[in-house]
Amino acid sequence: MFNIAIDGPSGAGKSTVAKAAAKKMGFIYVDTGAMYRTVGVAALRRGIETTDAAGVARILGEIAIDVRFVDGEQHVYLNGEDVSTDIRLPEASMAASNVSAIPAVRAFLFDLQKNFAKNNNCIMDGRDIGTVVLPDARLKIFLVASPEIRAERRFKELKERGTPVDYETLLEEIKQRDYNDANRPIAPLKPAADAIMLDSSYLTVDEVVERIVTLAKDAGA
Repeated sequence: MFNIAIDGPSGAGKSTVAKAAAKKMGFIYVDTGAMYRTVGVAALRRGIETTDAAGVARILGEIAIDVRFVDGEQHVYLNGEDVSTDIRLPEASMAASNVSAIPAVRAFLFDLQKNFAKNNNCIMDGRDIGTVVLPDARLKIFLVASPEIRAERRFKELKERGTPVDYETLLEEIKQRDYNDANRPIAPLKPAADAIMLDSSYLTVDEVVERIVTLAKDAGA
């Protein structure tokens, strides 16, 4: 199988470009961040602090995560409920950052992610795909953008969804998540040694997608 790993910080556009590139190439798109967000939402709904490793680990046996593709779109289900919208709220983002630092959560999701890649040509995005989940991926990309650009994108996205938030608050949350993800002891956010750096700050989605598709063809896709 030809696997493409796209890593990078929150809000860099990984999901958007990975989804579009996968559609263009006829690959399966796997959003691993959505899985961590789902675990985070499950903990929040139970009133568990997402920094409480023992508390989060205790509920993993009660969580069933299913990823389905409906009309080409990835939908994530938590115990049978479609939570695709809930996991995109700001509180789910920080919850995902917290639970992703918990070894038990990473182990819980690891096999699910590996099986997708083993059985499909896929583009998988996250924060440790090229370094941990798919170290043998044929193409590894580390997608970045400035914190200000990422906050502006997320601000517009949430406003369009009818859940506006304060821009400065978003910016601080993004910076905090960057710090958390880069400094966690388990699988920290960092580019793989052979990853190609791609800055999306001043590129359109189509431009980033074209670069990814070209890089994939050059790699033999």
